[in-house]
Amino acid sequence: MQKRFFIIVLFSLVLSSTFAEVDPPNYNFSLDSLKIFFPGKNFAEIQKKYPKSEKVEGNQKDGIYKYYVAQIRYKFPVFVQYKNSQVVDFYARLPSYFLHDVFHQSMINRYGKQDQYFKKLNSAVYIWNNEDGIRFTYSGSCTINCFPMYLTGMKADGTFQGQAIDPLLNKFKFPQEKPKI
Repeated sequence: MQKRFFIIVLFSLVLSSTFAEVDPPNYNFSLDSLKIFFPGKNFAEIQKKYPKSEKVEGNQKDGIYKYYVAQIRYKFPVFVQYKNSQVVDFYARLPSYFLHDVFHQSMINRYGKQDQYFKKLNSAVYIWNNEDGIRFTYSGSCTINCFPMYLTGMKADGTFQGQAIDPLLNKFKFPQEKPKI
């Protein structure tokens, strides 16, 4: 009886491991799908690929638009800031079902080891300054498992045609003051 039970358990383990493929949800996500939003890209070019956009503030030449990027069955928002119809900054709110380890490794594979790293409690911020003059800021957080929070990209010097830019990351920060109760 024990021999038969052992054979059945062994057979079921072999069978389940043979046909079960477990991949993280972002295994086929490519950073190239966000490349159209990188600084220097044109408003018209983006509107051609993503015609359903939502104006958040400002006007076409100097405004913030919200786009949705599809990943498998989900969509996640990407906010883009324009100056003179050119992208100066983008902020992608990454899906929480992505795995931090996979996304962080894809950033390392693409841009090398991060230039700066900060950690506070269960969240971390990674900063890359790439050779194209773009500064990428990525944040991940951990609870039971680790997941990405956001990815931003803007010119490394923080300017557009000599003018300082107020990054989207600053606009989306929570207030630093404690609420009055």
